[in-house]
Amino acid sequence: MTKIAYLANELPAAVEWYVAEEIDELRHRGFQVIPCSARTVPRHQVPAEMQDLARETIGLLPLSPGSILEPVALCAMRARALSDLWQRVLFEGHEPWRQRMRTLVHTFLGACLAQRLQRTGIAHIHVHHGYYASWIALVAARLLGIPFSITLHGSDLLVRGAYLDTKLAQCEFCLTISEFNRRHILAHFPGIDPHKVLVQRLGVSIPVGPPASDVSANDGLSQSRPLRLLSVGRLHAVKNQSFLIQACFFLKECGLPLRCRIAGEGPERNRLEFLIRELGLQDTVELLGQVPHREISRYYEQADLVVLTSRSEGIPLVLMEAMAHGRLVLAPAITGIPELVLDGRTGFLYSPGMLEEFVWRVDQIARSLPALHSVRRAAREHVREHFNLATNRYSLGTLFLQRVAHQSSEGVYEDPVLQQI
Repeated sequence: MTKIAYLANELPAAVEWYVAEEIDELRHRGFQVIPCSARTVPRHQVPAEMQDLARETIGLLPLSPGSILEPVALCAMRARALSDLWQRVLFEGHEPWRQRMRTLVHTFLGACLAQRLQRTGIAHIHVHHGYYASWIALVAARLLGIPFSITLHGSDLLVRGAYLDTKLAQCEFCLTISEFNRRHILAHFPGIDPHKVLVQRLGVSIPVGPPASDVSANDGLSQSRPLRLLSVGRLHAVKNQSFLIQACFFLKECGLPLRCRIAGEGPERNRLEFLIRELGLQDTVELLGQVPHREISRYYEQADLVVLTSRSEGIPLVLMEAMAHGRLVLAPAITGIPELVLDGRTGFLYSPGMLEEFVWRVDQIARSLPALHSVRRAAREHVREHFNLATNRYSLGTLFLQRVAHQSSEGVYEDPVLQQI
């Protein structure tokens, strides 16, 4: 049985439930998976359905005083094995010095992970997202003498891609969630072997039975029946919910009756609450807070239009879920989103950052609701065919059988120095 360490920045995390799905699929396909997390997630923040996963997850941070000496000794004794990484961090590239100093800390955390895993017999490390956990995985894999792989989404590739050149060059293979991302990687890192950059789409469950009843031909909008908007996402600057709140103000000024719900929690909450008060939208925009994933379906079913206003994305699961429920969606035409939202066919797109166009699109959709049955049906079928969780989970398991399982038959590298640490 091939053993894999599966690493994420935070595991388990409610907003990244798909990581737990991937671990479950790999186990179903015969792999022994050791879940690892750069930061230990407080137990009270772990959803009930992920408590078992939390109990078995190896967490690196916070460090205990007694856990520091062995990784330090490991780094010192294996300094030559990391020499090219030290060179890259300290002397090459264009990263600012603060970033370089953080990466030195992440190098130490990689040694911590290697020390925790050295006697488990793992053959491979996979890391989800290209943030700092990916450097930890690179270092741990180097110290253990085993390969690692990486999954890239959106911001980890397009916005916060620190040391991505080294991570891509050193990884055994790279999975990414859209054709757009793959093209971006190959265009910006031309030295990377194209055969090791693979598109592995995420997916969502397709609700059983027909979607909730569509808006009927006689269901016009009125003060008693406003347009129901829904936005789902972390309250973070990159999600740009302030853009949506401003749009609601202009739509209300234009006389369109509407109610907007925003599901999610995060550092932007106070600023968004202030903006809602400033624009007098207390009766129009509602911040729902964090909604458990198992409960979000009922909000999709109640929505006429699910909107996304992010500045950067991969292919958002939120849009997939909404479309799987037969909901209309409106999203910016960025990154891989047009692979999911085919403008006018499976949903609607607008030019990123164009508030006037967004407002116009919402108004036009509101006026056309009864005539958009075909778009709703096409959206559901598009997700069923290309973004189906069951199908894409199976594809991931097959890919790991092809790319990773053979490694166990070649034997796990055992370094006598590591065995003494």
